[in-house]
Amino acid sequence: MKKTKVNHYTDKEALEFHSYKKPGKIEIVASKNMTTKRDLALAYSPGVAAPVKKISENPEAAYDYTSKGNLVAVISNGSAILGMGNLGALASKPVMEGKAVLFKRFADIDSIDLEIDSESSDEIINSIKHFSPSFGGINLEDIAAPDCFIIEEKLKEILDIPVFHDDQHGTAIITTAALINALDINKKSIDKIKVVINGAGASAMACANLFKNRGIPQKNITMVDRKGVIYVGREKLNQWKSSHAIETKARTLSDAINNADVFLGLSAKGALTKDMVSKMAKNPIIFACANPDPEITPEEIEEVRDDAIIATGRSDYPNQVNNLIGFPYIFRGALDVRSKTINEEMKVAAANAIAKLAREDVPDEVVAAMGGDRPHYGKDYIIPSTFDPRLISIIPAAVAKAAMDTGVARKKIENFDIYKEQLKQRLDPTVTIMQGINNYIKKNQKKIVFTDGEDENTLKAAIAFKNSKLGIPILVGKEEKIKEQIKKIGYNENFDIQIINSKDTDKRKKYVKYLFEKLQREQGLLEWDCDRLIRNDRVIWSSCMVACGDADGAVTGNTRRFGASLNKIKQVVDARSGEIMFGLNLVVHKGKTIFVGDTSVHEYPTSEQMAEIAISAARVVRLFGFDPKVAFVSHSTFGQPLTSRTKHIKDAVEILRKKKVNFEFDGDMQPDVALDKEYKNLYPFSKIVGNANILVMPGQHSAAISYKMMKTLSDAKVIGPLLIGLGLPIEIAPLRSSTSEILNLASIAAYSADVIDYKK
Repeated sequence: MKKTKVNHYTDKEALEFHSYKKPGKIEIVASKNMTTKRDLALAYSPGVAAPVKKISENPEAAYDYTSKGNLVAVISNGSAILGMGNLGALASKPVMEGKAVLFKRFADIDSIDLEIDSESSDEIINSIKHFSPSFGGINLEDIAAPDCFIIEEKLKEILDIPVFHDDQHGTAIITTAALINALDINKKSIDKIKVVINGAGASAMACANLFKNRGIPQKNITMVDRKGVIYVGREKLNQWKSSHAIETKARTLSDAINNADVFLGLSAKGALTKDMVSKMAKNPIIFACANPDPEITPEEIEEVRDDAIIATGRSDYPNQVNNLIGFPYIFRGALDVRSKTINEEMKVAAANAIAKLAREDVPDEVVAAMGGDRPHYGKDYIIPSTFDPRLISIIPAAVAKAAMDTGVARKKIENFDIYKEQLKQRLDPTVTIMQGINNYIKKNQKKIVFTDGEDENTLKAAIAFKNSKLGIPILVGKEEKIKEQIKKIGYNENFDIQIINSKDTDKRKKYVKYLFEKLQREQGLLEWDCDRLIRNDRVIWSSCMVACGDADGAVTGNTRRFGASLNKIKQVVDARSGEIMFGLNLVVHKGKTIFVGDTSVHEYPTSEQMAEIAISAARVVRLFGFDPKVAFVSHSTFGQPLTSRTKHIKDAVEILRKKKVNFEFDGDMQPDVALDKEYKNLYPFSKIVGNANILVMPGQHSAAISYKMMKTLSDAKVIGPLLIGLGLPIEIAPLRSSTSEILNLASIAAYSADVIDYKK
């Protein structure tokens, strides 16, 4: 088991991330159009009076006419922020905003963070009580024990909506799921095992309670706090700790661990020693979940045991106990049946669903996200990956059914098969495209040249590429200027990152020789002409680095126009054999992923070129994990209105038909017909089943206008343009690209370098 070094980022980088464009990580967006006087009248006065009356007559109507049913309050007083302690309510806001982002990203739940400036349990309870009618659920976070127990218990008594303290129950659910599978693998019976829990905080107690609910006898669970074993008769135990006290002669962790089947650590680094591990029962289960450093590392365990199943709270080891697998989906299921609470049965249902999912064959999305490795149920895979797209349909459905079965659901789901499909539609796995690519390239490290090394955004992208272990960045530029920028960003000017330029005479000679051999006949250039190009143009230099094998790929642009960069690259690198060169943009918006081409190379592609663009785009889209469906887009739909440009597009479609390609395609059609099934229903003869995901545009102008409008006027995320058909993995970032946009292109270049055979 290889340990991966934890990523490190400067405070300055983190602060810039949280302040970029709009401060913070969330915003409120209107869900209804507000473009006309009529819209405003319906949204506010006088139209708003109608739902007001309905709700006054029947409070349940709030779920039908307001956002209540999909709105969760994320609440903290900042008394226990992560591992930093009591830093106050306001200081907890970045964490709570982060929680809200996760709710939206993974379960399509809207959230508002509310920080309560009080350490009085009564004040917090009363505050939440008074504003609770606005919400469908309450998520408590980073509240110190024992206040978190008091607050949650009281709120569950007085409110009729789900109240969930994730620090407690999220951890308990995931840990229980992991334990179920670990016991199954080790062939141990849950009612006979001996469990030691080191730590007696909120999460530890919640885990103990759920373990007992699943069938572990109380007498078999020994809990240990800073003062030692919690046993019957120990003085000064509060009511929560005393409920976990057992009759035992053990007084220390070392005493308790003897012949234990399970160790659960929710405490501190170094709490469990190798000597203690050696005293555990055969085939022990060790969950060392302290963050950021576990109670004992997997490497240390493996020095004394080869029969242990190990889990940690870390992402760089197998079997990460990650609450993200739980809380978004649990709330999703609870909200969808308008549950009055989240009871023990719902928690157990979630744990069972998570455990069961880990035993099933994983989909390709998970394989891609894990860098090409296909995990299999066993010692190193007892918990599903956070990238598993099935989480959104499996866990909420289990939770919703448990709520219905126990009588806490206000709304029934009549058909769970339909419900699961609806859940899948809330999220599109395409939002994890870059995560999948990044996880792949982490295990297949490539050298990527960042051409504009002195540019601040390019430099930040290169540093992020290095810190995220995505590959090995190489910066092109003047060393002194780059070091100044590195210092400006917040790093030591001697930050370990390779910088190269034309002062490297050996490389310069090699690149001049390569370029002269290529261009002497193509352009009639002399050797000193090539030397001047190499010395004076960084795009030429970077392209030569890739062409001559000193780097695996490159990303350039950002400081010059796309066309200018492309012309320089084409002097060094030819098109890939048998392929057309074109620009392809990936647009992700509201669960849809669309590939748009040609956005950057051909001003007016011929019919033959459009057909070739479709073929190459289909190949690339498959590499991203999609089934290609190509629409040839026009101002017309199937010849209406008929114009000279319409014939041009229809000819491209006919060319594809003759080629007998292995993907769906059709055209000409307007974008709404290609992307909206309601419009497509007007044309039942269309050869595209469902919606298209590749739009072949009639010209560069329309392509560029379309994707830039989507990017500017909506919250669409745009990646690209990807330079398709070039003989080497070199990408061009458009002018004024952000750090993340450059980073994405660098990752794609690294990915392409490994999955595309450029020798063909």
